[in-house]
Amino acid sequence: MVEHDALTATRQAYDAAASEYAQLFRDALRDRPLDRAMLGAFAEVVGTGGRVADLGCGPGQVTAHLAGLGLDAFGVDASPAMIALAREDSPGLEFHVGSMTALGIADGALGGALSRWSIIHTPPAELPVILAEFSRVLAPGGHLLLGFSATDGPSHPTQIFDHAVAPAYRWAPDHLAMLLHTAGLVEVARMVREPLPTDRRQFKEVHLLARKA
Repeated sequence: MVEHDALTATRQAYDAAASEYAQLFRDALRDRPLDRAMLGAFAEVVGTGGRVADLGCGPGQVTAHLAGLGLDAFGVDASPAMIALAREDSPGLEFHVGSMTALGIADGALGGALSRWSIIHTPPAELPVILAEFSRVLAPGGHLLLGFSATDGPSHPTQIFDHAVAPAYRWAPDHLAMLLHTAGLVEVARMVREPLPTDRRQFKEVHLLARKA
């Protein structure tokens, strides 16, 4: 029930903020060369090994970026308003309304999955369920790239913060890597980036690349 309530509240909040959010983050990758580099590395290790899902795709700008890197990418998001914007902005791509707890994707169907700041609204007790679902839909050898904000130190596995849209959580990278391992995903690489001077919140940002055994 906790997850259901959190999902419903988050969906409603993003539906209400969809247009403003899409405008604010339309060019989010432009000034983030390290983020683009991690996405490029992700695209290279996935290669032509299958379809790639952008899970929690929002208005679809990163889905379009992945497609531009040559991946067979599609997007999934819980917010119908976000999916409507994604379909409008990228009519040649595929977008679906869906929940990360039950993706409606066949076992082992994906060569890659991206979750870029989409797990942050998940209550900590529910995160293993989502990571297990990510693992389920990946083919053996498939890759997952997670993006999230880091906690202030390893003594804090999770920290809640006041997100502009909905309550959100930061994660200790080592703790999240452990949860991934439990879900059958082995860490391949991580990139920890200091906040940019223009970032609203001065949190370290993490990209964690994992592979399904």
